[in-house]
Amino acid sequence: MRWLETVVNEAIERQPEGEILVSSGASPSGVYHFGHLREVIISDVIVLALKKRGRTARHIHVVDDLDGFRKVPVNLPESYAEYLGMPLCDVPAPDGSGRSYADFCFDPFSESMTKLGIEFDAIYSHERYRSGFYVPAIERSLDRIEAAKSAIQVVSGRKLDENWSPIQIMENGRLKNRKFIAINTDTKTISCVTAEGEEMSVAYGDGQVKLDWRLDWPGRWWLMNVAIEPFGRDHATKGGSYDTGVAISKDVYDSTAPIPVPYEFINRTGDTKKMSASKGTGVNAHEITDVLPAEVIRYFMLRNSPDKRLFFDETDGLIRLVDDYAELLAKKDRTELDDEIIYLSARGVTDKTISSVPFSHLVAAYQASLGDIDKTLEVIGRTEYVAAVRDEADVIRRELAFVDRWLKLWAPESIRFSLSDTVNPADFSDDELAYLRSLATEISNAPADADGVWFHDCIYSHRESSGLKPGELFTVLYRALIGKTSGPRAGWFLSILPRDWLVDRLTMNT
Repeated sequence: MRWLETVVNEAIERQPEGEILVSSGASPSGVYHFGHLREVIISDVIVLALKKRGRTARHIHVVDDLDGFRKVPVNLPESYAEYLGMPLCDVPAPDGSGRSYADFCFDPFSESMTKLGIEFDAIYSHERYRSGFYVPAIERSLDRIEAAKSAIQVVSGRKLDENWSPIQIMENGRLKNRKFIAINTDTKTISCVTAEGEEMSVAYGDGQVKLDWRLDWPGRWWLMNVAIEPFGRDHATKGGSYDTGVAISKDVYDSTAPIPVPYEFINRTGDTKKMSASKGTGVNAHEITDVLPAEVIRYFMLRNSPDKRLFFDETDGLIRLVDDYAELLAKKDRTELDDEIIYLSARGVTDKTISSVPFSHLVAAYQASLGDIDKTLEVIGRTEYVAAVRDEADVIRRELAFVDRWLKLWAPESIRFSLSDTVNPADFSDDELAYLRSLATEISNAPADADGVWFHDCIYSHRESSGLKPGELFTVLYRALIGKTSGPRAGWFLSILPRDWLVDRLTMNT
């Protein structure tokens, strides 16, 4: 992981002593989606790598809950339009809990981070502003307002309005852009012009004044001494918010911007746009930490460098993802890079949840066992994975809990199945019935240890004599067993079914 080594080396060179602070952050304006997890996992592994090098390091996550409520997300009633412009920390939660909308959004995400083994300190913007923490940054920004304005215009290439100021004013409970007139650092007040053109005085030490976001970000870096910060690639474009932040850090705050770690977005497979919390187009971060083991989520994020766009598919792609990670764990000749990815992926994991049994096999066996975990272990124990059942029973049990949730929430209909209670011979042609009965005869004489390969070969041995097309050999089987035209890998599936039941079903006796 060359990117990680590069970031850590630069951070240590910049700051030879003391605690190295890594910052992540987001505005709690809607349900946090899977893409938000990339930033906090990147921050976490940077801290881990720094600690491994003997340095003191800490991860803070800034909850920008003093940001204004700009638009009503799709999952909220239209009546929430009455709160537009109010700080997120002052908008009520829709569940009637009495907490803020910001907490309503952030609390599940905080739980997700904990599930992923991420250690962090949550920093709430409204608390910092209302306690006076941002006073030095507000005073510095207003004292050097022309420098701030110049930095934004020169770097971004856009012209700011002559009435532009680096602050927003709280007016009637809502954040407003108002023309700045003067500041009194003794009384901690500023003078500005209202929408009606009247002069008003506002205290700036208790959260009634907030820095414009272009100043807030570098102001935070300065006040908190942030050393490293990951952020989405939209902030890393030429002349974008990070570039203006660099200039403002230098010209306004007399400081150095943190080491940037820009990362690409995560798209759903087939989507051309990034996930969006307000539009409801993302995979819920809280849900994904319920469905997927923590180490698989971290592995998905870490097997590629931050600058590579990721595509997430909660159906077939997820099966491949879990199996890829299982193969990495089972790899005999692991490289140093392999070991590092496993170490960083398994952060905070005390009990393994990924076994050496392929995920697709677990899904099929679990459904064939009607969701009975003990029965599933018994079924898998009759296959080539008998050693895994012997050595990894507890791991398999934990993994099956995730299999159960995946089947309920995300699995496509083509993968879900259950053994049919009954079967009607009238639904099959004479050739199909003859094929099934002939297959039953062979299976009744199969060796006790017949595996998936044996059953697969047995099915194919009827391609000439049955009068059926090769593909029909399988579709007929699935119709007889699960009432569908497709299903799990046929040979392996037949090998896990109770032999007597299978023979009776194929002869249409049950």
